[in-house]
Amino acid sequence: MTKQDIEIKTLDGTAKARLFRPAAPAKAGVILYMDIFGPRPALDQMAERLAEHGYAVLVPDLFYRYAPYGPFDPKTAFAEEKTKALLLMLSGGTTQGMTIRDGSAFLDALAAEGIAGPIGVVGYCMGGARALNAAASYPHRIAAAASFHGGNLASDAADSPHRKAASIKARVYIGVAGIDRSFPPEQSARLAEALRVAEVDHVIENYVGVDHGWCVKDHSVYDEAGAERHWKRLTTFFKETLG
Repeated sequence: MTKQDIEIKTLDGTAKARLFRPAAPAKAGVILYMDIFGPRPALDQMAERLAEHGYAVLVPDLFYRYAPYGPFDPKTAFAEEKTKALLLMLSGGTTQGMTIRDGSAFLDALAAEGIAGPIGVVGYCMGGARALNAAASYPHRIAAAASFHGGNLASDAADSPHRKAASIKARVYIGVAGIDRSFPPEQSARLAEALRVAEVDHVIENYVGVDHGWCVKDHSVYDEAGAERHWKRLTTFFKETLG
């Protein structure tokens, strides 16, 4: 496995990213949409693990418009008013529309690195909605889209992913935290209905007893058993859709 720092030219500037490649030629490309705490060793480790399954994994900095910032410690960042305010500014200031525009540059960056064929996307926390919106915005390039503890996937907002379900051609997997104020049961039902009506091949799975953030090792609510279940589901999902 190799790790490469790259810079991606977007319509709004230059986004730093890391690209993780398997030892053998990549079976397919994957874009990992970060959680609110930004690129950091914990996400690198997750990308490395996916690369070990044969995928070239791109981890872009979605907050590049505000760089430099951080780093943040997920265990304490929301307990400190200064870092909490900064995180909310970064996430609120980086709109869904911005990340959708960036998606084209991310896909082109993979192609420029010689990674052809179907692309998968996976997002955590705020990245979950962005992964689904990417699938809706680039339906002929993204074949698989997964979200884990994604928030506001079917909210009242105009840019909520469920509103674009009819544009999704990818297979979709949604892993829901059993305890998650950002994605309550009524949103889960709304998303399921939107995907069903749009005839999207999808699964929504509830991870009972785990909290929002359970998949990522540096979160205070990290749950090893739940995280390993997530890895099994994600790698199986990508194997079925990407090869």
